[in-house]
Amino acid sequence: NMNFLSGIWWSLPLVLFWATPPVTSSWWYMGAVGSSRVMCDNVPGLVSRQRQLCRRHPEAMLSIGRGVAAWTAECQHQFRRHRWDCNALERGQRLLGRVLLRSSRESAFVHAISSAGVVFAITRACSQGEMKSCSCDPKKKGSAKDSKGHFDWGGCSDNIDYGVKFARAFVDAKERKGKDARALMNLHNNRAGRKAVKRFLKQECKCHGVSGSCTLRTCWLAMADFRKTGDYLWKKYNGAIQVVMNQDGTGFTVANKRFKKPTKNDLVYFESSPDYCIRDRDVGSLGTAGRVCNQTSRGMDSCEVMCCGRGYDTSRVSRMTKCECKFHWCCAVRCQDCLEVVDIHTCKAPKSAGWISRT
Repeated sequence: NMNFLSGIWWSLPLVLFWATPPVTSSWWYMGAVGSSRVMCDNVPGLVSRQRQLCRRHPEAMLSIGRGVAAWTAECQHQFRRHRWDCNALERGQRLLGRVLLRSSRESAFVHAISSAGVVFAITRACSQGEMKSCSCDPKKKGSAKDSKGHFDWGGCSDNIDYGVKFARAFVDAKERKGKDARALMNLHNNRAGRKAVKRFLKQECKCHGVSGSCTLRTCWLAMADFRKTGDYLWKKYNGAIQVVMNQDGTGFTVANKRFKKPTKNDLVYFESSPDYCIRDRDVGSLGTAGRVCNQTSRGMDSCEVMCCGRGYDTSRVSRMTKCECKFHWCCAVRCQDCLEVVDIHTCKAPKSAGWISRT
């Protein structure tokens, strides 16, 4: 829906999700290489700076497509036990747009994780030789020293600085045009996402010497699995700080003076989140009717919390599982197929199960 996208063109996570083609789209890749101007001019929702970057680095859009896949999967994993489960991404971009229109914790997380996804994808593309403008980290050359002694830089260190620089230019392009509170919030959370990826850059080494002794070491820097970034940002989501603009409109101050001032690593938000209990287009909520809940849990996935006090239905289902698994030397595990009967609990729908809309 082009009209919808143009209506919320400020929302980079939605633009990326909608506009970036699947990584398997070979026709798109061939078209991008052959005519980047035509391709970039037809991607809806991009501002002029983003179109310039797209034309200059058409192969980057393919990498960003992989980043979109990574961050949407991570978002859904982190919210899998919550009323808002990030699946609005799959069921309707309109709903994600509504979530991002609010200055809530969920919006803060989506901006951070999507920004992190771009860093991760561009950095990985550099290391794999998929972008003409970058390669392995050029600064990691020669000899160096750590707590274990001297080593030589070798292999291919992930060029995280280029990934961060590209993501900052591309992701922040629209926000930098605005000076309002929401733009500052998005810029802050975008930066927190980029910093999270860099936080988990780790040194890996290979030993060289007689019988594997470490008389000589070759080392390189590598990004950790994206799950570590997702887990870290999930903790930041749970500890996100509600803020208000300061008097001169240049930054934030905490809404509640009892809480600490946010650092550059924290997520910030302005508005309290809706409860996401019922289907409500205006807030981007799919509701929790039909969601599976955990009868024995006391957490957010418990039937009491997930179903918002409406109760739940129980159905008994049979499924095949692996059982009586035994290890056989060497090196296989063989299991039996067993029939298991389990109870599945799903949240009841409210008495009025249709969409609520205040517009």
